[in-house]
Amino acid sequence: MKVYSKKALNEFNQSLTYDDISLIPTEISRIKSRNEAETNCTFLGLKLTVPVISSPMDTVTGMDMAKELTNLGCLGILNRFDSSLDEVLSNGKSVRGIRGVSISLNNDLKAIEKLVLRKYVICIDTANASNKVVLKKTEQIRKKFPEAKLIVGNIAHGATLQQLEDAGADAVRVGIGSGSVCTTSIQTGIGIGQVSSLLNTYFSRNEKKLKIKIIADGGIKSPGDAAKAIALGADVVMLGRMLSGTRETPGEVIKYKGQLWKKYRGSASFGVKMRNEFIEGEETMVAYKGAVKNVIDAISDGLKSSMSYMNCLNISELRKIDTFAILSNSSYLERLPKI
Repeated sequence: MKVYSKKALNEFNQSLTYDDISLIPTEISRIKSRNEAETNCTFLGLKLTVPVISSPMDTVTGMDMAKELTNLGCLGILNRFDSSLDEVLSNGKSVRGIRGVSISLNNDLKAIEKLVLRKYVICIDTANASNKVVLKKTEQIRKKFPEAKLIVGNIAHGATLQQLEDAGADAVRVGIGSGSVCTTSIQTGIGIGQVSSLLNTYFSRNEKKLKIKIIADGGIKSPGDAAKAIALGADVVMLGRMLSGTRETPGEVIKYKGQLWKKYRGSASFGVKMRNEFIEGEETMVAYKGAVKNVIDAISDGLKSSMSYMNCLNISELRKIDTFAILSNSSYLERLPKI
């Protein structure tokens, strides 16, 4: 079996996603217990206990989710469709517990100024960051507010990374078509596997000596996937489905056939757009999961366990991992629980 480095994975002749690869421990770990591993990191000036940020989807991040994620040492990005955004924009002071807000390309600079003054991380929430309008908006915000912390998205490849940083982006969401309720790849034929997207972006950043942060956005189904994303060079992971169905997500808990559920939908679904135009997202129901703290704790524990196997005391060491396997379909299936 060949042990692949990041470079070798990036040069692989097929597009890869998380289910196609595995981390390989190749050295004796100096870590006695997973509790010795530290998952804290700094992202856009914010100290995070776990390298997790929430997707600004209307069924994932409302005010309650954003506040609770802050309490848990993560970053919640309030979705741009939420009526709570009016409170954020009109309140004379920062809304306690909110650190990140998404905006559309239509938000004017006066509204954005209020977000900058309150030191919110701003996410320009679009489907395609490699777009003239997105670059122009980013340039306008950066020129007017040099101190702003700006996230743009999304990209599937590192070819435009230099232009995004030059325009003023501090971080970029990497992943097109990989979300569980995203149908962009089916509808448009756009997108590659998340492993290949992350690696291409990672090497583009290194080769051009850029500072822009990489957000792994989409395709993460488990703590193990989050560990793989960080090991592939992502600075943080963005979660949608893993956080969906929790108590803090917007929407009511629905009881159906004795089971509790909550709604989950893509940002470009009909339920969000509410008009007959091109749809690139699905709408579904997910089982109710209880408090989001349980999900974050599970991710933290999974990351720490992975780090203990890989002899990594901190997130920076995990990002330097360079030993991976490519799994056959049978190899992937073999490691799934048999119940």
